Amino acid sequence: MKIRVLLVDDEKDFTETLAQRLEVRGFDVQSSFSGDDCLKLIQAHEFDVIVLDVLMPGKDGIETLREIKLLKPLVHVIMLTGNATVETAIEGMKLGAYDYLMKPTETKDLVAKINKAGKLKTDHEERIRKAEVDNIIKRRGW
Repeated sequence: MKIRVLLVDDEKDFTETLAQRLEVRGFDVQSSFSGDDCLKLIQAHEFDVIVLDVLMPGKDGIETLREIKLLKPLVHVIMLTGNATVETAIEGMKLGAYDYLMKPTETKDLVAKINKAGKLKTDHEERIRKAEVDNIIKRRGW
């Protein structure tokens, strides 16, 4: 099954180019150009990994991350920025970001992070399903 990725960045050319690079590598990719649009998309679709720019007009990446984690706690978010500060990175990680990469980043590095994050999400979901099945079996006395 393909890892479902949402790219969120206000730089349209960058986002479209990155989407093409990821699609060629077998990912199912959608793009968003704002924090608000991202939040609408994650309510309507399932994603495994979100690659989120930190600096965007309107709702910035940190604020968007905070809301993503409230709506979809199992989705892994990779923060991506060309203007990172240590404080921003720490804040993002405290809010639940999976990882943090600087722009420009090598596609292979991003692909590796997406693959790891996607596998981690799948593993979490599998453990949750197993716990639910075990709970049903226990309640029914099977």
